[in-house]
Amino acid sequence: MSKHPLQFLEVPRRDPEKEDAEKRVTHFSEIYGHYDGANAAAQAGRCLSCGNPYCEWQCPVHNYIPNWLELIENGKLFEAAELSHQTNSLPEICGRVCPQDRLCEGACTLNDANGAVSIGSIEKYITDEAVSQGWRPDMSNVIDMGKRVAIVGAGPAGLSAADVLARNGVRSVVYDAYPEIGGLLTYGIPPFKLEKRIVMQRREILEGMGVEFVLNTRIGDDKPFQDLLDEFDAVFLGMGTYEYVKGEFPGEDLPGVHEALPYLVSNAYQELGHSDASVPYTSLEGQRVVVLGGGDTGMDCNRTAIRQGAASVSCAYRRDEENMPGSRREVANSKEENVQFLFNRQPLAIIGNGRVEGVKVVQTELGSAGSDGRRRPEPVAGTEEILPADAVIIAFGFRPDPPSWFEEFSVETLPSGRVRVAALGNFPYQSTNPKVFAGGDMVRGSDLVVTAVHEGREAAAGIVRYLGT
Repeated sequence: MSKHPLQFLEVPRRDPEKEDAEKRVTHFSEIYGHYDGANAAAQAGRCLSCGNPYCEWQCPVHNYIPNWLELIENGKLFEAAELSHQTNSLPEICGRVCPQDRLCEGACTLNDANGAVSIGSIEKYITDEAVSQGWRPDMSNVIDMGKRVAIVGAGPAGLSAADVLARNGVRSVVYDAYPEIGGLLTYGIPPFKLEKRIVMQRREILEGMGVEFVLNTRIGDDKPFQDLLDEFDAVFLGMGTYEYVKGEFPGEDLPGVHEALPYLVSNAYQELGHSDASVPYTSLEGQRVVVLGGGDTGMDCNRTAIRQGAASVSCAYRRDEENMPGSRREVANSKEENVQFLFNRQPLAIIGNGRVEGVKVVQTELGSAGSDGRRRPEPVAGTEEILPADAVIIAFGFRPDPPSWFEEFSVETLPSGRVRVAALGNFPYQSTNPKVFAGGDMVRGSDLVVTAVHEGREAAAGIVRYLGT
């Protein structure tokens, strides 16, 4: 099929339909619709096929975006699915949760008055539709190399490592403490962004590739790490980051103050029907909620509290909207769902007599840039105020929390708690224990799903070379 060079002008960007805010806040299902084949092809045809595709370079896994857009334009769905999986082990998930506005679509040549190509929605369509039509990864040329790898953590890094290992004839067993796979894909990201059937579908695909899952198993407690070293040819650690960053201000320990991750996990358990006394359900129905933090986790907490029936939800962030780290799309969705944003507000204390009653904040203005290149918020004297609250959610991010057994097995960490790995050489992502590799948030620090996918894949490639297969 010949490409119309001006299709980007004749066919405007059209995203899949989004459910009205008034309806979607009554449930936890995904809010975005899906393309059909004709719409996907028309939107894919808007791509200019740039000689130097900025979208591809801005993508952490360097997807062959123009190539699979062309395949979709020409109706070659299964070929597009195969190509998509050459660079991304979880494309249907990244298509849903990646901040495309800051990555591929933000770098699109058409990201101006014409509107960027809707790369994320097409990426989601490719795998969703291909799998529904019976596509599965082609493993016909894979030869079993007789090697086995233990993977600790069934999050995006671990799942991606398992995928790459399977395609190279290396069998893997994936251990995880949760009752289902996915890590924070299942238990941290709310279902209105990622329905859990999508993660369960990926489990079925990986099991079809020979990957084995052992769940409800915490390495170091339920199964000694030494057993993995004895039973397997190599080990991959993809355990994420779970220790929350504290605000270090008075009142954080008051009843009614919630850490973001346990709050989101408890809601996920409720939605999935899991029963676990160690994960009590936290409902904020009828409460005045203040969320502290401007990243995607904060947006997830905003929108979860709204769906739980909170009386009001306010989100306080110490910088302005332009400098928020979260996805612009998720900020917009929060606003549509009646979350009230208070920008340039820095928390000073959580106040209350035996229980949360409010958050004391001060207005800020942005000063000079700090060591991270971001302008630092500076308090404005005399602008303190108290935000009334019955519940406060702290969403300042997460840091690594390395288990105590790392030292016993010579797995070194950096002062930040991140695992020390080799950046170069024959075996990337190899730890200071030669048999142990690591990747994802526990190496990089808390980051995007797609960066964890990239590091899991790169570590698996290093393991394959280490095993001499």
